[in-house]
Order: sequence, then structure tokens, then C-alpha cells
Amino acid sequence: MSPQWIAVIGASALAFALKYIGSSIPESWLSHPRIQRINNLIPVALLSALVAVQTLTDKTKFVLDQRAAGVAVAIAALIAKAPFPVVVIGAALTSALIYNFK
Repeated sequence: MSPQWIAVIGASALAFALKYIGSSIPESWLSHPRIQRINNLIPVALLSALVAVQTLTDKTKFVLDQRAAGVAVAIAALIAKAPFPVVVIGAALTSALIYNFK
């Protein structure tokens, strides 16, 4: 058996074990207020990390380019409570303009 197949089977077994363990947790543990607060914040933290990595890196290098300016405009628009389409279009236009004048 090749190393790739061993990795695939091992990853599959690990995924199954994690799902099984997750579904075996008692409901009383999951309904605790502290756990629910944490569970509400996990998606926000993961999405923020994804945006930061996609914005500020290029493969293995730290890069500050037009993407960072677009995210900065989006953050400013969100702070100003702009509608979501305005946030997206403003960030896209900012990134495109800076990219074209580069």
C-alpha cells in the first residue's frame, strides 16, 4: 500500500472518530452558557483568520498590497454602518483601482 493511501485511510479514520466523539457529548455539557458563548464566537474567529491570511500573505510571504486597502475600506464602511452591497463594492473598487495604478 502506498503512503498516499495510508494517509487517506488515516485521515478518514480520524474524521470518523472526531465526528463520533462529537456526537457522543452529552447535551447537558453543550447547553452550558459558557460553551454556547464560545461556540458563537468560533465562526467569527475562523472567518477573521481566513480573511487575514488571504489578505496579508502570498504563499509564505507577508505582503501589503491592494487587498489590504480593500479590507481597510470594507472595515471603514462597516464601522460607518453602510449596507452590505456598499461595503463589498467599495472594497472591490478600492482594490481594483490600486491594482490598476500599480
